[in-house]
Amino acid sequence: MKKFLFLVFTVGLIASCVQIKKASYQQTKESKVTTYWQQHISYAMDIDVAAEKHQYSGKQQAVYTNNSPDELTKVYYHLYFNAFQPGSQMDVRSLNIVDPDRRVRDRISKLNTDEIGYIKVNSLKQNGAEVLYETVGTILEVTLNTPIKTGESVTFDMLFDAQIPLQIRRSGRDNKEGIALSMAQWYPKMAEYDFEGWHTPPYIAREFQGVWGDFDVKISIDKAYVLGGTGYLQNPQEIGHGYQDASKALNVPNTAKLTWHFKAPNVHDFVWAADTNYQHDVLKTETGIDLHFLYKKDLAANFLQNWKDLQAKTATLMTYYSKHIGAYPYKQYSVIQGGDGGMEYAMATLITGERKFGSLFGVTAHEMAHTWFQFLLASNESKHPWMDEGFTSYISNKAENLILEEGRENPHAGSYRGYNYVVKNNMEESLSTHADRYETNTAYSIASYSKGNIFLSQLEYVIGADNVAKGLKKYFIDFSFKHPTPNDIKRSMEKVSGIHLDWYLNEWTQTIHTIDYGIKSVAGREITIERIGQMPMPIDLEVTYTDGAVENFNIPLRMMRGSKPTAATVLEDWGWAYPTYSFKTSKLVQSVTIDKSKLMADIDSENNIFEVK
Repeated sequence: MKKFLFLVFTVGLIASCVQIKKASYQQTKESKVTTYWQQHISYAMDIDVAAEKHQYSGKQQAVYTNNSPDELTKVYYHLYFNAFQPGSQMDVRSLNIVDPDRRVRDRISKLNTDEIGYIKVNSLKQNGAEVLYETVGTILEVTLNTPIKTGESVTFDMLFDAQIPLQIRRSGRDNKEGIALSMAQWYPKMAEYDFEGWHTPPYIAREFQGVWGDFDVKISIDKAYVLGGTGYLQNPQEIGHGYQDASKALNVPNTAKLTWHFKAPNVHDFVWAADTNYQHDVLKTETGIDLHFLYKKDLAANFLQNWKDLQAKTATLMTYYSKHIGAYPYKQYSVIQGGDGGMEYAMATLITGERKFGSLFGVTAHEMAHTWFQFLLASNESKHPWMDEGFTSYISNKAENLILEEGRENPHAGSYRGYNYVVKNNMEESLSTHADRYETNTAYSIASYSKGNIFLSQLEYVIGADNVAKGLKKYFIDFSFKHPTPNDIKRSMEKVSGIHLDWYLNEWTQTIHTIDYGIKSVAGREITIERIGQMPMPIDLEVTYTDGAVENFNIPLRMMRGSKPTAATVLEDWGWAYPTYSFKTSKLVQSVTIDKSKLMADIDSENNIFEVK
């Protein structure tokens, strides 16, 4: 009887294990299908602008598709213009931070009623039925009548009024160069929902994230204004203003206002700018991409010449980025005078235009590069601004160095100086810090722009420049038109190099461990190196012998499980827990130098060179 019971139990256990294995396999199979998803939205908007009042009314229809595996009971919109009001979180943050943005400072607190910004939602319907909503600062919280199920699309109809704030940060009217309207983050914008949940940070001053989708936008405004921005103009024959071939007859309506109709496919933002004094030039490139340039006609002669000189160089930039990252997928790109410095948007950038040529080209190079890093590779720039600003700085530095023939051996040297500054002044914060939560603007800027840049430039030191170049292209192929995460760039680099990089991602982006290696001793033919900083790295050494011969060595980090392609002599790998590493050379040593390329962000270069006396 016991044997029978044992047999029944055993058979049942085996059957149960088989079922579990089948279920596990089925779950794995299904998870492969649903590993990645992203939401989708289609906007149709009609905007009526009262330019003299700096106000506009809007009608928005948004078709939102829930591609997530979750049932949604709420949705959220960003109302960015609400930040430009006295007492807003952006205002109070700027008043209290120790190093406020010079463009903001206390300016929001001093805005008059007719200078503030706002977006007021007057009505909102879900599939034709009124829905409950509440405005909380820069976020509209919507409680749905019925949940949005997985795979379901719903239609939201909204009526809203808005006032354009005095130009302070990115958006606004009457900027310092006299541009009438810089219309960035101007519409109720659906918040992103992804595998981490809803992303609804208040607008404090930092960057943005949006849902991939399509835009159909009609803007009615006084006919004296010239517009430029995201999307393709659908009715140039009714507009003129440089959009219509001069040899063709215009069909401009005899009305006080013109309606500009734009469509933008597969983008996650929409910007426009308007001025009564814009010069509009179009450069048609050999690749079939039209480059639009809008700038004030009455700029000083030297600035006007700079804008003319910029145009061919911008075409060269487009070619460079398309070659080194991935092909630009749209048919046009616009460089528009406006805003408060330089800021990237879908198919366009707003930049201030009264600059020396080097500065004008530099800001254009940087903002255009954002088309790839954050717009096509749409990382969450609030959570990971280093993937946005840092990668953009990396590729634009390279482009500028080549196109302007600057001849810099290390075009990223400025980023290394910035990084060393915050380290030595105890201001550094982890790259994993949310963009809004850095203690200082300096720490945010150096982390995002400089340390983010060094993530890639230093990676050239770790896995080799060719592998980084290949990795960027693979990253684009695998994650363009998606929302990549830090792990995604790491995996792209691992796949092309065959080198394990989990340690690198962790140490450089999730800690503030520093790199410091030194040459501890040289005795005859024996060299001993020590790791002083907490972050481990592979080591490149240049050794000069007493007979004048030079030999290069590479010491891989054991955690890499491999080494970069190199002509150097590859030595036994170094386990990070060992504080020192010794090896013997074939000849007597005269001098030793650690990392002659200076791509490793070693915080103390004084101990990187040893000369035998």
